[in-house]
Amino acid sequence: MKVNIYYGGRGLLDDPTLYVINKMQEVLTELRVTVERYNIFEHKNSISTLPQTMKDVDGIILATTVEWLGIGGYMQQFLDSCWLYGDKEKIASTYMQPIVMSTTYGEREGEMTLANAWEILGGLPCAGLCGYVDDLVSFEMNRDYTVIIEKKAENLYRTISQKQKSMPNSNQAVTRTILRTQQLELTPQESEQLSKYVSDDGYVKKQKEDIEELASMFKDMLGKDKVEDETAYISELQANFVPQEEFKANYLFMLDGQEKPLTVQVDNWELNCFYGQNGPIDVYTKLTTEVMDRIIHGEMTFQRAFMTGDMTAKGNFKTLRMLDRIFIFPG
Repeated sequence: MKVNIYYGGRGLLDDPTLYVINKMQEVLTELRVTVERYNIFEHKNSISTLPQTMKDVDGIILATTVEWLGIGGYMQQFLDSCWLYGDKEKIASTYMQPIVMSTTYGEREGEMTLANAWEILGGLPCAGLCGYVDDLVSFEMNRDYTVIIEKKAENLYRTISQKQKSMPNSNQAVTRTILRTQQLELTPQESEQLSKYVSDDGYVKKQKEDIEELASMFKDMLGKDKVEDETAYISELQANFVPQEEFKANYLFMLDGQEKPLTVQVDNWELNCFYGQNGPIDVYTKLTTEVMDRIIHGEMTFQRAFMTGDMTAKGNFKTLRMLDRIFIFPG
């Protein structure tokens, strides 16, 4: 059995949450559980990649401290990353125990926030622990509190080992209905790769620069009325077009070496391709002719080109993903 502990506090010496998770780690280790701890503040530049550390765990502990209001920024960022980049199938089989200690007020609300968040993510809930600590020394010396902490660790072990079930709740219903359309429809592999790109400040900066350059080029092209007689890639797009019912979108491709952009208009069963720009655009893209050639020859998909940075894009992400469904090039 393996359990990961994710600590969302600031790592202060007088943080009561540190004492609690240290004690729980001792108990779990005695029960021959492999325990790995992640101090989120030490990974503040790569929080988006932390959900990938849950691949081989049976359960996790989310521990944080309420210092003035709420669960704190580090823990919130971690939960955001789980929603955006986490493997939902893995989360669905992972137990989570919330640990929230407070030095002011709001430990119960914090525990409920963590539990609700994990249930909305689709994970399995486990009875948590929360408490208010005014004097850390008195708290550590109190044997009754220590016993409670140890019992909570044992309860987590039993819950995981026995694979205990819980009653259905409204959070799960919300996940299945209202919130499911808000998620990025990515495979676990794509989510992991995207999380790494997001945590790479250099990559993000380069993407922003490319988007700014793309916007600048587009503005320059708006003032040009003359459309060049170009046919590159148009016949290939038309020959490999796969119509999608009730799908309508306009794409604009900025190709290096081409003075005019390539516009692709899709309206259900109709496809219109031309060089120039006319009407509103849903997705703007920029790529080299070499990358476009690889896509046309089936050596790369539009999605892979975007994920690897060979193609930059601006606009609706789901509409961008549809490119690989409306254009299928044989390899």
